[in-house]
Amino acid sequence: MAETRLYIARHGKTMFNTIGRVQGWCDTPLTTIGETGIRELGLGLKEAGLEFKVAVSSDLGRTVQTITIAQRELGILGKIPYYQDKRIREWCFGSFEGMYDAELFSGVLPRISGVVDANTMTFEEIANGVHEADSANWSEPWEVLKERIFNGFERIAKDLEKQGGGNALVVSHGMTIATLVNLLEPERPTNLALDNGSITVLRYENGQFSIEAVGDMSYRQTGAELLKRHM
Repeated sequence: MAETRLYIARHGKTMFNTIGRVQGWCDTPLTTIGETGIRELGLGLKEAGLEFKVAVSSDLGRTVQTITIAQRELGILGKIPYYQDKRIREWCFGSFEGMYDAELFSGVLPRISGVVDANTMTFEEIANGVHEADSANWSEPWEVLKERIFNGFERIAKDLEKQGGGNALVVSHGMTIATLVNLLEPERPTNLALDNGSITVLRYENGQFSIEAVGDMSYRQTGAELLKRHM
């Protein structure tokens, strides 16, 4: 049986990413710069000679847009199975969706939790703090959130393993990917910064994930060089 790996990309840079607004289940499209970054990613993955058996994204528009561009550059669009899984969506921030990041993470959360700097908070503290303060009651408490995220990625890996293994191209979201990494290796910092278009690689074997790379930007860097040559 071939080895099973998930190549998990953070979606391309969006309008809300650019102006620093909270973007959970709300959505904005990729900017021109964001689209170019994902073109770079796709070209870099192709240059590395990686082959993918399946493509999966969350059901939010920015990940759908991202995986479409990446597959086009890889030359696999419409040639391999693709599906969406809402379990690998971003965190839901409820009534705080669209708020400026600084207002939530430097204002609301510290006031609720009694901490000076939200960067010192665990994912569990952040999730439960948001849930406690969310007047709309749309956000997820930590126990629900962590189960949703882990189960989503595990299902992708299990399904691929049943098909004989191989590589999956997966597009998800910054905090979702960082949460998954933290669940697998709790000693990693929770303020993990993942660039748009970065790749986190997980290997799945004997029912267990192992982390091979986190936030790898080398594929984008290779793709950027290739784009420059053809300008």
